[in-house]
Amino acid sequence: MTKSNRLTWKKFISTSFLLFIFLISIPFIWRFIIQQHYASKIYPIDSVPTTPVAIIFGAGINNEGVLSDILHDRMDVAIALYKTGNVQKLLLSGDNRFTNYDEPGAMMAYALAQGVAEEDIQPDYAGRRTYDTCYRAKYIFQVKKATLVTQQFHLPRALLNCRQLGIDAVGVSADLQSYWGGRWFTFREIPATIRSSWDVIWKKEPPIMGDAEPLFE
Repeated sequence: MTKSNRLTWKKFISTSFLLFIFLISIPFIWRFIIQQHYASKIYPIDSVPTTPVAIIFGAGINNEGVLSDILHDRMDVAIALYKTGNVQKLLLSGDNRFTNYDEPGAMMAYALAQGVAEEDIQPDYAGRRTYDTCYRAKYIFQVKKATLVTQQFHLPRALLNCRQLGIDAVGVSADLQSYWGGRWFTFREIPATIRSSWDVIWKKEPPIMGDAEPLFE
């Protein structure tokens, strides 16, 4: 191989490597952009604006229906907002695709036990994904303005989904403790944010819809 060919080959390798680094960095860059874009819509619990409804996203229960630590904290923050009058109703959205797994039911039972009036609770049994929850909140429950209650790592994506679907949403962080697997949840948000960006462009209906059930007549 001549000197000229070696230089050309090295240049090709260097360019390919830089291109590879750029391509794999795109999801991280996009995640950062989304975080910065929606940062102004995230509030601490003591200064979050008043909205008609809090949307709480399911986050796992055990075989006995006990809420995961993450979901427990989301519910506690939402209930606190309800009791201080920051929200009037709770929209509890989660997964119920299996007969022995009922996130919204467990969330509702917890809210009732904490003194939330039954008429102020709306379970959504088809909130399998964040996008599904926001889409159904908009088109099934006719939500126009809401407070999204979830952890800091999830808030930018939740706000992206709901606001791009037409809900005037703000977010409040439910980080009341450190969570096992917290780094994994944060990393998972990178591809999930890319998927959500695609979802809100196409606005495809979730697998389960139904007739409109407005929260407020």
